[in-house]
Amino acid sequence: MLRLSTLSGIVLLAACAHPAPDMPTAQLCLRSEGVPTQTLPATALTLAWMHSIEKIRWEEDWRLDGDVVTLIEARVRGSGAGMEPAPGARLVDGVWHYRVVRHEPALALTHSPFTAGYTLCAAGRCRPLTDWLPGLPEIARVDVGACVAETK
Repeated sequence: MLRLSTLSGIVLLAACAHPAPDMPTAQLCLRSEGVPTQTLPATALTLAWMHSIEKIRWEEDWRLDGDVVTLIEARVRGSGAGMEPAPGARLVDGVWHYRVVRHEPALALTHSPFTAGYTLCAAGRCRPLTDWLPGLPEIARVDVGACVAETK
């Protein structure tokens, strides 16, 4: 028994002396043609925008689950054309809250001058999408999803 305990201690000591190489960690990546990809040090985000017809704010909370993006909760500050509350939604201070589980390989967002832009909140900061991707063309598709970055 003493021998097994000593052997375990040596193995544990060796593991501490030689830590495993850095493993890649999932992070959010913002990609769009013509601009550098931006890596955000986060695994969750809130995406907000104004409904193009009703002019009502919509918010969605997403998180990375491996290499997919999962919708956790959505909030709509009213209802109207195409904005009916989801089954089970609850009204809290004039905002409909509802949980929907949806998995996507990436979010495909359209940036254009014809609608109000997106606001993206991640890593403790909320900024317009165009601030996260400087030089974004007037009309562009932006993909939000997982990327792999080395830990430091």
